[in-house]
Amino acid sequence: MGSVLSDDPIAEARRHWEARWGTRPAQAMAAITSIVRAQQLLLARYEELLKPFGITFARYELLMLLSFTREGELPVGKIGERLQVHRSSVTNAVDKLVAGGLVARRPHPRDGRASLIALTPAGRDVAQRATAVLNAEEFVVTALPAEDLEALTRILTTLRRDAGDFAG
Repeated sequence: MGSVLSDDPIAEARRHWEARWGTRPAQAMAAITSIVRAQQLLLARYEELLKPFGITFARYELLMLLSFTREGELPVGKIGERLQVHRSSVTNAVDKLVAGGLVARRPHPRDGRASLIALTPAGRDVAQRATAVLNAEEFVVTALPAEDLEALTRILTTLRRDAGDFAG
């Protein structure tokens, strides 16, 4: 993702923000900008780790979702709902996975308007092997001890709930 910077640009922005708008707005800006930047860095590393499997992180998530279901299949709408992405994003990912032989489309047995996306044996194999790599790398968060991972998850869950991501 480019060369390593000698100084933290978010800390510099925070300094300017605080001088103009005060401490609380500067804290909020630095926190959110840090979350976004960390997401960019983590996603880039996931993409690098998953490249040998011919999948992106979004496609990996879809394979894993299917692998967690009883029958290894779900309707497109349910996939979008569970992955929290638009139906068109699901369709794009499914098209790529179908082309790679990792999932198959089949008619929904009870709804003629819908189709089911089913995990193939090759898709299950790729999901398992990719998961082994991501687990071995601890999803690239080895810098954080267990208690920090738990605290981070709690904090982000609070943000997600407050934003209406889920109820309860």
